[in-house]
Amino acid sequence: MDAPLLDIAEVARRSGLAPSALRYYEKRGLITADGRNGLRRTYRPGVLERLTMITCARSAGLSIAEIHRFVVARPSDADLRARMTARADDLDEQIGRLTRLRDSLRHASVCAHEPIVDCPDFRRAVGNVPREHGTADADTPPAPAPPA
Repeated sequence: MDAPLLDIAEVARRSGLAPSALRYYEKRGLITADGRNGLRRTYRPGVLERLTMITCARSAGLSIAEIHRFVVARPSDADLRARMTARADDLDEQIGRLTRLRDSLRHASVCAHEPIVDCPDFRRAVGNVPREHGTADADTPPAPAPPA
């Protein structure tokens, strides 16, 4: 037996998106309404998974057009695959920058160096200063300085 359809208000509630966003995504071909209950659009429950993917892609900086190209892609679309690989590489770089920022903030929260921004360990965590030859791997965050 098929799962019951969800009306637009329920999809909005469960997804955390406004009904206007759902209508916009439908207009752009990212999701499809299954029908109507009176004047209200209805959707299959699987739309929630699609909306989770769309929300994740949007938060990673993908445009609506990029997401649309992805959701209609076929395995034979070599150009799209190349663009997805390039985008994944960009995200890896962004993750690296964010990881360095996180590590530097964690170090700064316990660092006794004055000023903190001049601390060699802080600067290494941010990525401003390369590690010296023979020291720990550049992906390893520095040990926090003991509290003052």
